[in-house]
Amino acid sequence: MGASRLELSIALSDNENTQPVLQGQVQAEGLKLFPTCVHPSEMFWRQLKFGDFDISEMSLSSLFIATSKGPTDWVAIPVFTSRHFFHTGIWVRNDRGIEKPSDLKGKRVAIPEYQQTAAIWTRGALEHEFGVRAQDMEWFMERNPDKSHGGSTGFQPPEGVKLNYIPPSTNIGEMLVKGELDSALHYLVAHNLVDRSKIDLAQEPSVRPMFADIEAEKRRYFTKTGIFPINHTVVIRRSLHEKYPWLALNLYTMFQDAKAKVRADAMRGLKPYFEAGVLDQNAKSWLGKDLMGYGLKGPRTVLETISQYVHEQGLTKRRVGLEELFAPSTMDL
Repeated sequence: MGASRLELSIALSDNENTQPVLQGQVQAEGLKLFPTCVHPSEMFWRQLKFGDFDISEMSLSSLFIATSKGPTDWVAIPVFTSRHFFHTGIWVRNDRGIEKPSDLKGKRVAIPEYQQTAAIWTRGALEHEFGVRAQDMEWFMERNPDKSHGGSTGFQPPEGVKLNYIPPSTNIGEMLVKGELDSALHYLVAHNLVDRSKIDLAQEPSVRPMFADIEAEKRRYFTKTGIFPINHTVVIRRSLHEKYPWLALNLYTMFQDAKAKVRADAMRGLKPYFEAGVLDQNAKSWLGKDLMGYGLKGPRTVLETISQYVHEQGLTKRRVGLEELFAPSTMDL
């Protein structure tokens, strides 16, 4: 009779890299996992406020922010299930004269949550690529403190940033379409317990993406910086990690197996290369590289950049080191 396995709950969002875990196609040695598929906005809120799951994806920025104030209830492993060029997702009204990023100065700009990783990457690109600082805009945040990630990490608007909370009676989509906002830095409509917007902006004639050629901007940014922005990592309840230190590497191996299954599928495996726009130039040189790489050695520059952005945008009083977030056994991966 085989040895019993440790039974743990795990929450993941539904994407290519998590599906093999959610569907039970891969297993972690010594563990029996009970997976739940949860939208990231809700998942991070539930984890930060209630600690609902033993293992989950986690907002990278919120983890940096919480860790800057002392040890958290979570230990991360260097598994990065979600990446995206977030600054290419900016929406603008057609009647506000916003033709390029610098035109956002002085505008009323909305965001689901000021401290979310997507917002930090977007503000970082606006500042470092286009010379637009957070203090140059007036901010409107959809999530109120009781339903925000920042409500659990002690969020306060950084010095010099004017931030307004959008009333519960409305949302980003409605305000943008009515002309009460000029732009949305990031826009979420997927049903969950946290986000409120419902309007499909792609069907609204009054708004458009700021970048006319989104794929060209992704390609430009990636070719220049080499950064494919990381959004989520994976965390383990600290008390479990301390009791079972082997958890970190066993889970890391499972997620590597899941990613290998995705890459074995031709269409799913090529998706990151399409996203980065590298299949139409020097394709052969890129296909040998893992653009969704896990571990700390390959993505270190990306991780150190987001740590820098979180700090320089006034969300942490100090720059948090990677060794403060990730399990010691994973630091050499």
